[in-house]
Amino acid sequence: MGGRRRIRGRPVSGILLLDKPLGLSSNHALQRVKRLYDARKAGHTGSLDPLADGMLPICFGDATKLSAFLLDANKHYRFRVRLGQTTATGDAEGEVIRECSIDGITAEQIEGALAGFVGLIQQLPPMYSAIKRQGKRLYELAREGVEVEREPRAVTIHELQLGAIELPDFELSVSCSKGTYVRTLAEDIGEALGCGAHVVALRRTGVGPYTDYPMHKMELLEQQAVQGAAALDALLLPTDTALADWPEVRVGADSGFYLRQGQPVLVPKAPTQGWVRIYLGDQFMAVGEVQDDGRIAPRRLMGGG
Repeated sequence: MGGRRRIRGRPVSGILLLDKPLGLSSNHALQRVKRLYDARKAGHTGSLDPLADGMLPICFGDATKLSAFLLDANKHYRFRVRLGQTTATGDAEGEVIRECSIDGITAEQIEGALAGFVGLIQQLPPMYSAIKRQGKRLYELAREGVEVEREPRAVTIHELQLGAIELPDFELSVSCSKGTYVRTLAEDIGEALGCGAHVVALRRTGVGPYTDYPMHKMELLEQQAVQGAAALDALLLPTDTALADWPEVRVGADSGFYLRQGQPVLVPKAPTQGWVRIYLGDQFMAVGEVQDDGRIAPRRLMGGG
């Protein structure tokens, strides 16, 4: 008789807001954190470039069921733009392919250019991106010297604020929809100013509801790991914080039973449309969606890892 396959790792559940260091890919960061936690199940919520640092939410256990919602959430970045130089990659890693004078460019001109990029805009995805074309990522094709036609994509810039200016550099803060390419935004601003531009530093400061939460550096995690699992777990946020800006509904035992069976239920005074967090008493039990008939259908059940 064959023995049962041993389940490896601890049943950790919750969300860690990692301050991803420069030079490390999101997947490598995830694997390091997963090993430190000895976690059974973990995933991240959308890649952050190796050349960028900042917030990378790591989801453990049940929280992995919510990673898609964080992937779709708005993102917040702080970045530094250099005017007068256009690079092959849109950032400081790429070869400079064009240089222009920035003489005469003023803070007022920069402010004026920024105004044209707030709201719904069209962006052409860069060749140095992870979009796939016929099974190959665009950045792989770009490294081979191949450029393919791309379709513009609609993205939303909710807020774009100008920070310190020390020409040829200036700082920006942006709140944007998913799928926004900050490098492309910088390049397009440079084109609007007539001199070209590229990103020289990029930091993600928020994801979805996580805009004013502390982040934890890898060095802190390593120190906590020496103290034991409890010290690491103390850094985790509850799973439902990922949906903190969603409405919540609370159900009793009977409705909870039917929801667990995958059946929709009627909840008095519940929202009439959209997504909701469902609680059985004080326990976060599911993500639900309001149906056309007003009943709430379970879409993601919590429990079971």
